[in-house]
Amino acid sequence: MKDKLVRFGVSLEGELSRRFDAFIKAGGYDSRSKAIADLIRKEFVTDLFDRGGVVAGAVTIVYDHHRREVVNKLLDIQHDHGGIIISAQHVHLDHDNCLEIIAVKGAGAKVKELADSLKAVKGVKHSTLSVTSAGK
Repeated sequence: MKDKLVRFGVSLEGELSRRFDAFIKAGGYDSRSKAIADLIRKEFVTDLFDRGGVVAGAVTIVYDHHRREVVNKLLDIQHDHGGIIISAQHVHLDHDNCLEIIAVKGAGAKVKELADSLKAVKGVKHSTLSVTSAGK
């Protein structure tokens, strides 16, 4: 059953309102309501992650594949965290660099632990963690 729509008013300072309208336009939103709802959901996901709740996400890493010790260490870490890894995709960016995209689902603390372990490996050039709702 879908909840009924609830309307409420929001008061903003002029400059904040103008900046928000520019944000809405740049983001392709049809309405302020949709933008506000997305911002609220984003904060809920951040709070859930911070409290260790179940989230889904992706860890992306870029590294030089010629450094075999890096590849082996990354694989060892992934095997140690197999309970939260849904899948992994390996992409050859160029002759030297590879991109690894690791889809995860699990407790925020465990997801962060995995991401931190991967980015700490000597030879990893860049790493990001992006989390979202696990659908709940």
